[in-house]
Amino acid sequence: MRRVRLVVVAALAVLVGASGHGADAAAPRAAVTAVGAIAMTVSSADRSAAFYADVLGFARVSDVEVAGEAWERLLGVGALRLRIVRMRLGDESIDLMEYRAPRGRPIPEDSRSQDHWFQHVAIIVSDMDRAYARLRAAGVEHVSPAPQRLPDWNPNAGGIRAFYFKDPDAHVLEVLSFPPGKGAGRWHRDDALFLGIDHTAIVVGDTARSLACYRDALGLTVAGESDNWGPEQERLNNVPGARLHITTLRAPAGPGIELLQYRAPRDGRPAPADTRANDLVHWQTSVMTSDAVALVAALRDGACSTLRPTVVAGPESEPGSPYARERRVGRAFLARDPDAHTLRIVEPAAGALARRDRISG
Repeated sequence: MRRVRLVVVAALAVLVGASGHGADAAAPRAAVTAVGAIAMTVSSADRSAAFYADVLGFARVSDVEVAGEAWERLLGVGALRLRIVRMRLGDESIDLMEYRAPRGRPIPEDSRSQDHWFQHVAIIVSDMDRAYARLRAAGVEHVSPAPQRLPDWNPNAGGIRAFYFKDPDAHVLEVLSFPPGKGAGRWHRDDALFLGIDHTAIVVGDTARSLACYRDALGLTVAGESDNWGPEQERLNNVPGARLHITTLRAPAGPGIELLQYRAPRDGRPAPADTRANDLVHWQTSVMTSDAVALVAALRDGACSTLRPTVVAGPESEPGSPYARERRVGRAFLARDPDAHTLRIVEPAAGALARRDRISG
């Protein structure tokens, strides 16, 4: 395992906040180039890496340990020592983040799919029956009682089969298979059982408010919408009476971001105000940009808020990986959406160094 030398390249001169739902009309929609790695806090990187590799077919890409003031400022956790294991499945990656110090809190035992801190990744499988048998053999904790086939009356979701379950730290995951005619062509391969990550899904309190962040400020494109309800949806999410409005957004590359608004029941709880990055409930989704300064300006008047604009060296990606541009992070900061889901905004080193005079204090 390598140690990474922390490099503070620059800090933004002013920490900017955001309020209201309006978007900056001048926001460059091309600023977001991709959705990158999706990170989750874990209690044991070794245990989680083994689970994702042995059960779900992920490959280990890198394993680094970081510490120091820059990372503490970026993540808002003092005196930290953090291990980051990057795992890849197909073209997509996740980061398993183990805080060796200080340890955070476990996921609340009473967490529900409609709570606003909910986030998962949807892993596409080529054969749902074989995938479910693999998960059963591994003894995973069920959220759904079994794979559910969404009904044909729903034109956008009909024929999709899906199953919710939990990883060793109780993070909810989904396996999903597309019927012919739905989903990207690469999700219909049969050369592997687990193919890649189609999207990460987050629960939101109000779709319009979230679109002001993800579409209007960040520049993601709405790729589809669906209203889902019925016994299959209730069993899938383990939420009686579930009625969801689902909006999928996409960047030019990388997995999608799916907004899940529960129209019923409406008892989803907000994320605790004292949640920190070392708590196991914490996820963060990387958003790659060609110009972090422009993106901060776009967020200033939007529904997202910026946090801790600190720049650090990032975990290395395997050469040739679609996310190899993250190997030397030039500029990075955290942002939050209206429901406190965390985004890690990353500008690669080449562009950041070329414009360093624009953000120097």
